[in-house]
Amino acid sequence: MAIEKVMKRDGRIVPFDESRIRWAIQRAMWEVGVRDDNLLDKVVKDVIDRINELYEGQVPHIENIQDIVELELMRNGLFEVAKAYIIYRKKKAEIREEKRKILNKEKLDEIDKRFSINGLRVLASRYLIKNEEGKIVETPKELFERVAILAAIPDLLYDERMFSKEGTYIQDLKRVEYYLQNFENFDSIYTIGRFKLNKYQFERMVNLYRELAEKGKMKVSIDEFLNMLKNGEFDKYEGVIEEFFNLMVNQVFMPNTPALINSGRPLGMLSACFVVPIEDDMESIMKAAHDVAIIQKMGGGTGLNFSKIRPEGDLVGTTTGAASGPISFMHLIDAVSNVIKQGGVRRGANMGILEVWHPDIEKFIHAKEQNVGTNILSNFNISVGMWADFWEALKEGKKYPLINPRTGKKVKEIDPRSLFEELAYMAWAKADPGVVFFDVINKRNVLVPAKGEKIRATNPCGEEPLYDYESCNLASINLAKFVKYDDEGKPYFEWDEYAKVIMKVAKYLDNAIDVNKFPLPEIDYNTKLSRRIGVGIMGLADALFKLGIRYNSKEGYDFMRKATEYLTFYAYKYSIRAAKERGPFPLYHKTEYPEGKLPIEGYYHKEIWNLPWDELVEDLRKYGVRNAMVTTCPPTGSVSMIADTSSGIEPIFALVYKKSVTVGEFYYVDPIFEAELKKRGLYTDEILQKISDNYGSVQGLEEIPEDVQKIFVTAMDIHWFDHLLAQASIQLWLTDSASKTINMPNDATVEDVKAAYLLAHALGCKGVTVYRDGSLSIQVYNVEGEKRKRISAKPSEYAKKILREIVEREPWINKLIDIEAIIDGTNGKEIPSFSLSPSGKASAIKENSSNERKIKDLIGIVYCPICYEKDGALVELRMESGCATCPKCGWSKCVIS
Repeated sequence: MAIEKVMKRDGRIVPFDESRIRWAIQRAMWEVGVRDDNLLDKVVKDVIDRINELYEGQVPHIENIQDIVELELMRNGLFEVAKAYIIYRKKKAEIREEKRKILNKEKLDEIDKRFSINGLRVLASRYLIKNEEGKIVETPKELFERVAILAAIPDLLYDERMFSKEGTYIQDLKRVEYYLQNFENFDSIYTIGRFKLNKYQFERMVNLYRELAEKGKMKVSIDEFLNMLKNGEFDKYEGVIEEFFNLMVNQVFMPNTPALINSGRPLGMLSACFVVPIEDDMESIMKAAHDVAIIQKMGGGTGLNFSKIRPEGDLVGTTTGAASGPISFMHLIDAVSNVIKQGGVRRGANMGILEVWHPDIEKFIHAKEQNVGTNILSNFNISVGMWADFWEALKEGKKYPLINPRTGKKVKEIDPRSLFEELAYMAWAKADPGVVFFDVINKRNVLVPAKGEKIRATNPCGEEPLYDYESCNLASINLAKFVKYDDEGKPYFEWDEYAKVIMKVAKYLDNAIDVNKFPLPEIDYNTKLSRRIGVGIMGLADALFKLGIRYNSKEGYDFMRKATEYLTFYAYKYSIRAAKERGPFPLYHKTEYPEGKLPIEGYYHKEIWNLPWDELVEDLRKYGVRNAMVTTCPPTGSVSMIADTSSGIEPIFALVYKKSVTVGEFYYVDPIFEAELKKRGLYTDEILQKISDNYGSVQGLEEIPEDVQKIFVTAMDIHWFDHLLAQASIQLWLTDSASKTINMPNDATVEDVKAAYLLAHALGCKGVTVYRDGSLSIQVYNVEGEKRKRISAKPSEYAKKILREIVEREPWINKLIDIEAIIDGTNGKEIPSFSLSPSGKASAIKENSSNERKIKDLIGIVYCPICYEKDGALVELRMESGCATCPKCGWSKCVIS
């Protein structure tokens, strides 16, 4: 009788799975270069036969099975394979021991085992609950359960026994207030199936009841509802909790960082980023400083547009004095952020925007230039907000007027090309400012009639354009999880499963709005007017590796477009269904949605559709839509580390790099690339060192086969225009925007930056962040050591085709940039000669880079503040998804990730 069950190390009895034995033996064979399927089949059969012979009618322990594998490998004369298997087994034991140390527990459960050491370190350092002594008192399983339980709570209150869309019911709210005031007495009293609600989940549930009851939408009283809950009448929603839980622990999707930290906990804030308005009066400015403080205290980030503030030197009517200008108030907000340590997890993150017509725009462009080592505006990303009239002036070579926002009158005229040159120069030198294209953002903005104005601000990393006091509520789906293999081992993408998961994640985010504890009443009100959500993606690079598709290729861009088209289509699909059941977002009827318009560019290009958008829009006009916006691509920093996948929509930073830990150094190898090397018998320490010394790239290494070099490309193997094409391909189908770094090599020129800005706008991007390798760092600190010269990336053939099409369509662009020079890599010969600042100071970074500068002055600019504050480690930040990010712990200046 064949063995059916096996005992795991934690005592669980699970079904016997022959495929796990096959994979372990195959892995060991690959390790020593043995690739023989017939031999593999024989060894597996011998192992299974011996297990059945020795343990007939019993339940063997996993260790017994592994002993048999070792023995049978040696019986078949595969001594080197047996040795590799023993080493692998020993390594697995060491990994288990390391995980136990990280989590401070004796036994690992089935959830702990699913996450890598790296993922568990991130969870332990930033997400799991700790007691007052700093000891972990929560397991990963408990974390994901508290997140899933909270997210399922709205389903109970929207149950047809409870909810009425018409809103004709009156309930006694005094009883509701009683429960809210005494919520701490209801810890673990109520359950949904096997899941207990803690007091904070209970409070959020009652708060949602109150909100719906105030609108007349609750059919039964709060006491009746709680009795129904106590009697198990909502236990069927245990399945919803299980679904959200399984998707997270299987690393299929992850919510943004605040949701993981705050779900079912006292702060209760699930949103990552907010936009705070700031008007041209002291009351508004100080209110903005207050709002920023409250938001960042709770772990959020803020975006502010300073363009309404009168310019420096302008008249102050109440005192007849001179105004200090918008940049002075940016310093005020920066100081507020500086003193707020967000629970020890983050420092403040802001996006500061000034529109291109403002009289102080030149000062703004140079705002982060001076005093390089002293963290000037270190809590800010800054961006210039551009409108169509600036592009027209640039195109025509006409003077561009600067307007005083207080009077609405022209102050002076400037040469737009000169300003554009300065903007590009500072981005080249300092990776700031970025640019935000408000004309593109508002081109398909269906909310303008409802809001009465255009969007003029974004969150700190720019991927979420928001109105005043709106918030972004985000989660990312791991694309790599949908790559499957057919019977012949060929990879394919499971589009139907992907579509189902998109709808589930959209539901998670829609529910999260209802149970979110927003930091300010204005944010609660405005967020719920539009119910904006952002279903995003991560693991793009890993998915392409698995599929054997090069990132910067026509096939790669086609995949990106299709993946985001599916993302938005099925997010809308859920949102329309939710509107039918729960009602559309409150502003729906005042928007352009009822006219059949959508806030996505791809919808207006029917020739590229893969899905029936006309049918979807017909349903949308019939039932409405629950969420005003549904998709975005945020940075995923530590979130992708937890999911053990590549970050956001970025190509991988390095295939191999040296990592320093307390016990020494080792090579980190991308898991998919590692498997490919082992499959081909190429995995050796010598190869790893060569790749590491080649900037983590395999390009130009003769030991690496050409087909591997073709697929396994890194961020710096890809030309900056191909990075732009990736962003534009993804942007085409998003309702909001995408966070992406446009990587340039260290020897890129200001001409390259200018070209990137012009071409990004021409491609329909909503904003762009250019990063020249090394511009973030203080040049004197070189942690890499001597390296071989990096092979210069050239535009892909597809990129060259698109470049030429742009110039044919917009011939004026070629007057400002040289397309042919971009193609052959000679774009820009010299650094412009003009001074970096109006004052003429700080004309080069290196001049300010003395060894005497204290390390503490560099925190927040070059090095990770978390790693530095925790153990004094100087971990250099790198640009990822448009934001400075720590490769070790996942800390990012953007609070989403």
